[in-house]
Amino acid sequence: MYSLNRITMNIYKLTYPNKEAAIADLESKGILTAEGYGIGVQAVVEIGIIALDENTNAEGYHYDVMSIETYDFGSNLVTPRNPKHQFAGYGTDTDSITADI
Repeated sequence: MYSLNRITMNIYKLTYPNKEAAIADLESKGILTAEGYGIGVQAVVEIGIIALDENTNAEGYHYDVMSIETYDFGSNLVTPRNPKHQFAGYGTDTDSITADI
C-alpha cells in the first residue's frame, strides 16, 4: 500500500532592481545558500533581463522560485501579464499549487 502526501508548492515570480539585490535577498531568506538551495526549495530560475522588443526591456531583474516554504517577498513579488517562464507541470495563473508527492 502506498500513501500520497499533499503539499503546497509555492511559486514566486520576483523582480529586483538588479541581480545583486536579488542574490542578496534570496541569500538573506535562506533560499540560496553556500551549499545550493535552502531547505524546501525545489528550484531557483534566473530569468534576468526581459526584452519586450528589440529596443525595450522590462523594468528590473527577474527570478522565479519554487518552494514548499512560504516567504514574504514584499514589493519584489509580481504577477506578470505575460510570463516568460513556467515550471514544467505547473500553470502560471497561481502562486501556490497543491501537488501529490
